[in-house]
Amino acid sequence: MSLKPSPLAPAALPRLAPVPGVRIATTESGLRYKNRPDLCLFELAPGSVVAGVLTRSLTCSASVDWCKAGIKGGGKARAILVNAGNANAFTGKLGMDAVKALGAAVGKLLGAPAKQVFQASTGVIGVPLPAEKLTPLLPGLQKQLGDDAWEQAARAILTTDTYAKGASVATEIAGTPVTITGVCKGSGMIAPDMATMLAFVATDAKLPQPVLQAILAPAADASFNAITVDGDTSTSDTLLLVATGQAKHAKVERAGDPRLKAFKAALRALLIDLAQQVVKDGEGAEKFVTVTVTGAASKGAARRIGLAIANSPLVKTAIAGADANWGRVVMAVGKSGEKADRDRLGVSIGGVLVAAKGAVVPGYDETPVARHMKGRDILIEVDVGIGKGSATVWTCDLTHGYIDINADYRS
Repeated sequence: MSLKPSPLAPAALPRLAPVPGVRIATTESGLRYKNRPDLCLFELAPGSVVAGVLTRSLTCSASVDWCKAGIKGGGKARAILVNAGNANAFTGKLGMDAVKALGAAVGKLLGAPAKQVFQASTGVIGVPLPAEKLTPLLPGLQKQLGDDAWEQAARAILTTDTYAKGASVATEIAGTPVTITGVCKGSGMIAPDMATMLAFVATDAKLPQPVLQAILAPAADASFNAITVDGDTSTSDTLLLVATGQAKHAKVERAGDPRLKAFKAALRALLIDLAQQVVKDGEGAEKFVTVTVTGAASKGAARRIGLAIANSPLVKTAIAGADANWGRVVMAVGKSGEKADRDRLGVSIGGVLVAAKGAVVPGYDETPVARHMKGRDILIEVDVGIGKGSATVWTCDLTHGYIDINADYRS
């Protein structure tokens, strides 16, 4: 299936800076795709640690279970192996056998325990992953490992994506420069619950695994857990953050250390950038939508109201059709299950107040709103009139292209 680039795609993938302690190689396995790389190996320097946020789906993949066990076991990591085209989900014992075999094979090449080889898979659900077809490719991957192959990694992990996604930032810890670089994939089956989506981020910072995990969780909550394309949570969602420890900054032992302020901000910004790139490549997407909710009972309530709006097929199709139908936004607020004061509710679209105090604004002129709805970037703001909770989520419109892509996915 050949897909046209999303109209929201960036002009080009930005320069992805190498991260000391990370080497990458990709190759073609032929499992599903032809004439493109679909297998990626990240080799990590000895002493690297990994933090992760993974899907809470009760039908998660064998790779997700493997990563959860690795993080729970201390998070020491020497490699990440990723394949595209086969999710290795709902494959029973065969799925876990494949993960174990691949972990052992990569571990043997690197002189590391199999449990330090983290894995991720994305693609069709219910098809056993043939490890015997991948293991012969691993020695060749090892020979090709290079410091500056992040762009190749970004392309190798794609499925229905129409463009590669990545970002880099330079920051500091205690005055010492550090780098953060990440790539991700995702286009459909995207909804928060840790949000099919894979993301691999690395830094040369030297941080203990518990500190890394404590930093990652809130950053993921503000980024990947604040996006939705279609309301469906993948069996394979995986966000891994690696710290290789190659930077020579002062020792940091707790997540609350003030010397981590710049690093935390940079990581959060990078993850939001990656998450928004996923939404802009939503299957069939023509418009990027920001939904901001204020005046809610709590931050969590604001998030849930925002997602009720962002996941509403009626709201999303109205946006696709450039219909300034703000009544659908009101409907979505009402169905969210969260507290809202109908008679204090306010709705703005494109910065124009359209409804307030439970009714349309007197003298409302739809002309500027209709003009805004024809653009690529749509802003919806809602004040529910209850408290001080606020949240922002990002989504896209729902077009016939989404149906076309998913009707043909397995063919």
